[in-house]
Amino acid sequence: MYVFNADGTMQQANPDAGDPSTSDSDGKGIWVADGNRIRGKWMEITADRATHKFVSRGELPFEIQVTGNAFMGTLSARFYDPTGKLLQDYPASPITGKRLTLP
Repeated sequence: MYVFNADGTMQQANPDAGDPSTSDSDGKGIWVADGNRIRGKWMEITADRATHKFVSRGELPFEIQVTGNAFMGTLSARFYDPTGKLLQDYPASPITGKRLTLP
C-alpha cells in the first residue's frame, strides 16, 4: 500500500509476515509530478528480528503514470549493508496498481 501526500511525501507498507527473518514493512519517500508521470523514491530500513540490529537500507526509485484510478510504471531497488556496500541490485520492473476507493 502506498500513500501519496499532497506535500510530495509518501509512505509505503507491506505485510510484516512477508519476510520472517527481517522487519521490512515500512518505507518513507518523496515524489514529484513530472508532466503526465510521477517520479519518486522511497527508502526502507530493515532490521534482524532476532537481534533487532540494522541489516540494510533499500532505495527504491519509481516512475508511474496515473490513469483514472489505476497506475502503471516501473520500480527498481538497491539494497546496501550498514557500511554502504551494495548487496542487491534489482533492475527496473513493471508495476501496476489501483487507487483504494469506497463502494
